[in-house]
This record gives sequence, structure tokens and C-alpha cells, in this order.
Amino acid sequence: MFEQDAEGARLGYVSLTDIEAARERIRTVARVTPLIDVSAAAGRSLWLKCESLQPGGAFKIRGAYNMVAQLPDADRARGVITYSSGNHGQAVALAARVLGAPSVVVMPTTAPVIKVEGARAFGAEVIFEGTLTVHRRVRAEAEAAARGLTMVPPFDHEWIIAGQGTLGLELIEQLPEMATVLVPIGGGGLISGVAAAIKQSKPSVLIVGVEPAGAAKMKASIDAGSIQTLPSPSSIADGLMAVRPGDLNFAHVRKFVDRLVTVDDERIASAVAWLFAKAKIVAEPSGATSVAAALAAEPPFPGPAVAIVSGGNLSAEDLLKYAH
Repeated sequence: MFEQDAEGARLGYVSLTDIEAARERIRTVARVTPLIDVSAAAGRSLWLKCESLQPGGAFKIRGAYNMVAQLPDADRARGVITYSSGNHGQAVALAARVLGAPSVVVMPTTAPVIKVEGARAFGAEVIFEGTLTVHRRVRAEAEAAARGLTMVPPFDHEWIIAGQGTLGLELIEQLPEMATVLVPIGGGGLISGVAAAIKQSKPSVLIVGVEPAGAAKMKASIDAGSIQTLPSPSSIADGLMAVRPGDLNFAHVRKFVDRLVTVDDERIASAVAWLFAKAKIVAEPSGATSVAAALAAEPPFPGPAVAIVSGGNLSAEDLLKYAH
């Protein structure tokens, strides 16, 4: 469906039909991940949607496969490219391998080794460029033009958003009585899809976006009423370090999301440790950000409350660092 924003721009919102079609498309590749009740350990209503158990270790396979699967055969044969801090790159590489396409992933020079090795294990050529999203995006666009590759963006595309929205459909089926869903925000692809799926089905559910305090580009943008670019984001949550929200993602958040909150790195690190010790779940800092917000909220969010554990690509060394 389409609506007019205040400036009269034509904004496209992903529909339930789009998301349901995506679910059929990705069914053979993406898992229906478990939803577990950890309320007793948390001392408040808290359920965890364990996207860390997806192939590739994060929710990203939903959107990546949904997009690569819809490309014309000739485009897939030439190959696909993306820019990613790690998890989306692994997902694109996996989707490309399943669908018989070559893949290239442009990663920051600071990308965790576990994510680099994951992308390579799925058959991707990995290129390193800079430390910020803009650095790797520019390099990826140049490589795409030079090689005739198709770009699979990490968040700002309707097919990516529809794929991520399949998670929202699962939550509705797994916990129909849910009252709150907490979603980590990087560029905004996951929250755009989840919020679109849930709000168009169960509008009473409270959708809360969670960002690291040092990389809160969506909150800054919503507060300002226009997309803002952060000059130097900083957080241990490397997967949430986009410098600006996507255009479509900003529009979806304005329409479907109820609240945005931030958590500092200390709380994020504590949530990684808590998930390991109390829930027996390995989550990277980006994946634990929603849990950090759920555990810190006073008063607690209305229950049943669900926190999406968006990724689990964490090395043993880093796990020891956080879970000491």
C-alpha cells in the first residue's frame, strides 16, 4: 500500500500480502526459530525469539534469501554483491550459494573474524573497505558497476523488509497474546518488517525499537522529523552501527513503531552475559541489545513481552570477555 507523507512524497509500505509471500519463498531455507519463556530468570515477563539459531547465525537470511530468490536468472548468474558488518554478508553469501549465484561481500576492516570466516565459508569473495557503512557502500557500488553485479542492500529495500517481516508473522502464531515486542535497530530492516507484520495484524501490540546509546541514528531521526546521519557512531554492538536509517526504514518506523529506547554498552555487555548464564543462549552484543532494554526497563514493559535475539555470531574469546 502507499500513503502520502507530510511533504507529499510517495512512500511504499510493505503489506501483509508481501510478507506472507516472502514466508512461502523462504520456507525451505529459513528456520521457524524457537520462542522461549525466560520470565522466571528475568523476574519479569520476558520471552526470547532466538534468531541466533538461523542458518548463518542471524535473522538476516530471511530478507537476503527473499531478495536473491526474486532476481531474474540472468542477474543471479552474473552475481550479487552487498556491504555488511557481517551478518547480512553471511546471509547473502548463503542465499547466493543455495540459488547458484556468485557473491561478493564488502566488510569493514574491523569486521569480527567469525563473521568474515562465515561469509567465506558460504562461498563469498570478501573485500575490506573502511570502518563506516558509507565506506563499504561506496566500494560495493563501484564493484557492482565494474562487474555487472546486482546489489542486495542490507536494509533499505522492500524485498528485504518483507523477508524480515516473516519473523513478525511467526511471533503472532507462537504467542498470540503478546503485548510488547522489542527489536534491535541497525539500519532498520528488521524493525520495519516486524512492525509492519504485527501492526497490520494486531495493532494493539507495543513495538519498541532498541538502539545502542552511541549509535542511535533512528531515534535521532525520529526526534528531528527527518533522516539524520551520525558522524561517528560507537558501540560494542557492531551489527547496529549504520550511520543513518534507510529511507524506507525511517518511513516504516514512523508509521508502525510506538517507542524508541537506547541502552549503553555496559548494559549490552551485561545482557550478553545474562543470556549465556541464565538462558543458555549465545548472543552477540547486537543480538542482546533488545534483551538489555527489556531487563533494564522500569516499570517493565507490558507482558507477555518478547525480545528478539537477532544474532549469535560471537567468538569464544569475546564471549569470555563479556561473560566473565
